[in-house]
Amino acid sequence: MSHNNEKIFFITMISFIAAIGSFLFGFYTGVINGSLGGLALAFDSHFMGLSINVASLLVGCAIGAFFAGHLADLYGRRTLLIFISILFVLSSWGTGFATTSSWFIAFRLLGGIGVGAASVIVPMYIAEVAPARYRGSLGVIQQIAVILGLFLAFVSNYILVKIAGGASHKFWFGFEVWRWMFWMELLPAFIFLLGLLFIPETPRYLVLSGQHQKAIAVLTKLYGQFIGEAMYLEISLTLSESHMPRFSDLKDKQTGKLYKVVWIGLGLAIFQQITGINVIFYYGVLFWKNAGFTELDALLINIIVGLTCLIACVFTLFFIDKWGRKVFLLIGSIGMTVSLVAMGTTFYFTSKEPSDLFTLEALNWIILIAVNAYVFFFSLSWGPVMWVLLGEMFPNPIRGSALAVTGVALWSSNLLTVMTFPIILSQLGLITAYGLYSGIALLSIIFVYKYIYETKGKELEAMQY
Repeated sequence: MSHNNEKIFFITMISFIAAIGSFLFGFYTGVINGSLGGLALAFDSHFMGLSINVASLLVGCAIGAFFAGHLADLYGRRTLLIFISILFVLSSWGTGFATTSSWFIAFRLLGGIGVGAASVIVPMYIAEVAPARYRGSLGVIQQIAVILGLFLAFVSNYILVKIAGGASHKFWFGFEVWRWMFWMELLPAFIFLLGLLFIPETPRYLVLSGQHQKAIAVLTKLYGQFIGEAMYLEISLTLSESHMPRFSDLKDKQTGKLYKVVWIGLGLAIFQQITGINVIFYYGVLFWKNAGFTELDALLINIIVGLTCLIACVFTLFFIDKWGRKVFLLIGSIGMTVSLVAMGTTFYFTSKEPSDLFTLEALNWIILIAVNAYVFFFSLSWGPVMWVLLGEMFPNPIRGSALAVTGVALWSSNLLTVMTFPIILSQLGLITAYGLYSGIALLSIIFVYKYIYETKGKELEAMQY
């Protein structure tokens, strides 16, 4: 089939606009890292109290992910993205103005709902407008946006602290630096809201909701008249006999069990989180500060980590549609396992007592290299590729419901990892924590080899249960 009439520039632009939601996902994840010192003083919070401030976002993420898929099937992908952008605006404003820990948690929870919903809807939107032959590359844009948001949050935090002298110091108009860290989110949130006014609804939702003429118009705008009409017929065949999607569709009607593809999606979502990647992203500043670095040095290390993520994701962008999804996951799992073992081994020789919480005086360049290697392999593979797979691997009739379930699994696993890390660390030590993460990374190699199948180049209508 000829691709001459594909409007690749337009498709790329609307994918970029949708991916701003993922940028905010990353920014919201990273901004908390540099603000913990200011929050501790402002709300008189100790380590576990700070963990609750961190985890409040993740609770919201699980809620947002759970409802997002179904709401997107009811009201449309674009409509839900607009609602998400409004949540981002409200949360960014409210977290900065919060005067108590309870108000901070409430607004952070609101932002978490937006992040969780965006984590489901953005890859869904991109997958449903992108051509199969470079759907992987466009899907990786979403993860690059996450990492870019994370990276710029680290940069923003660093600049603010460097200018003012500390996260708890007064800054513009007499407000503390940590408040300005959260208010920096307002600019991309407003850009996201305005940009969404110029993108179309996805053709697959339009067919699902019975808006057939609009679906043809959008497909023509994306692919030209001939290919657009052919794709409309193909999409209609997979959805014409369907009712409005519901969670019961995730079960095989004959066996009453979840479809295999749903189990695979759940495995992908859980494994991405329980190797401990967000321990580095969320607690990085506290970790490095207590390891002997200054607050400014710790923030600078965060920037290096973010840059490592970005480089790895860009590499995946160029090769995922050539090499496929599975090979990247295998390379990543092997690299993560080796890096985590190196981290655990180094911790063994530098800190043998569980009580040595964040006091690794012998921490050296080996840990810095191992951490960045781990982050590199994650960002090369599980970071972007999981989102690409979740956005494309489910058949049309169950995509929304399956993404809702896998989204909840992902954010619940994230929450579990973030909340248990301080407990494991204080009771058992860093050696045990990273020994556990190493073992899980090793299991992910087996999971990928045995259960992941290649989706490179397949149309969404060809995905199997």
